[in-house]
Amino acid sequence: MQKPSLLVITGPTASGKSSLALKEAERLDGEIISVDSMQLYRGIEIGTAQPTAEERARVVHHLVGIYDFSVRAEVFTFCDLAEKAIADIQSRGKLPILAGGTGFYLKALLGGLDDLPADPALRQELDALYDSDEGEKALHERMAFLDPAAFERWKNCRRRLIRALEVRLLAGRSITELQSGQPEKCRFPNTKSIFIMPETEDLKKRISLRCDHMFEQGWIDEARQAIARGLFDSPTAHQALGYSLIARHLAGEFDFETLKDLVETATWQFARRQRTYFRHQLDFLCP
Repeated sequence: MQKPSLLVITGPTASGKSSLALKEAERLDGEIISVDSMQLYRGIEIGTAQPTAEERARVVHHLVGIYDFSVRAEVFTFCDLAEKAIADIQSRGKLPILAGGTGFYLKALLGGLDDLPADPALRQELDALYDSDEGEKALHERMAFLDPAAFERWKNCRRRLIRALEVRLLAGRSITELQSGQPEKCRFPNTKSIFIMPETEDLKKRISLRCDHMFEQGWIDEARQAIARGLFDSPTAHQALGYSLIARHLAGEFDFETLKDLVETATWQFARRQRTYFRHQLDFLCP
């Protein structure tokens, strides 16, 4: 088989992406580019399963631990950094390996920025602020300043204007720039893709083992320190999975065994959403 110009390894959380990426990087003289929206941040290494110092010594990793919590890193930030990393790695005669499970980022990079992000928690917050006659004036003022194009298009439809604001805050660009069709093919020629999709029971066991390992590594202490440093006040890093549950445990809301069960359940639910996204949104990467 011809050596690819770009290798993609993806799958749900705890499926074994990182391990396979390491092996392939050593076998094919490659370097790994993380496709994980939360691995971009320092201070949450355990909870986001960032590569260890030993793993980084084995293989060069890109886009891992490069930002403080205060930085808003969204899909456009990632695509810009990832494209530069791909070009740099290829210029040195090595193989770029995209490894991670943030499907929206992967689709945007390889298929083009054509998806419209959504965040139910943010939408609920925006609805509470603006979905009323009293809030509509403030919504108009904010959107006229933040996104004039969307404001002119939907100023007479409050619900659509709120949606436009949601997209603007999540993506960093206007919804009017993002609306287009689904990608038909990968933007990078000679790309090989590997999807790791364990069976349901196997994936549940892998998630349980990984959660146990993360707690053994000191995840609770890491979370305590991250929260003290402002994790929950951050623009995007606050979304990291599991930290809000640990905060509730630290506040005495439930014991450690309950915490473990809740984290495993939340992680499994996240993995299910990932699997669904990969099947329906990344089919253009399938051979």
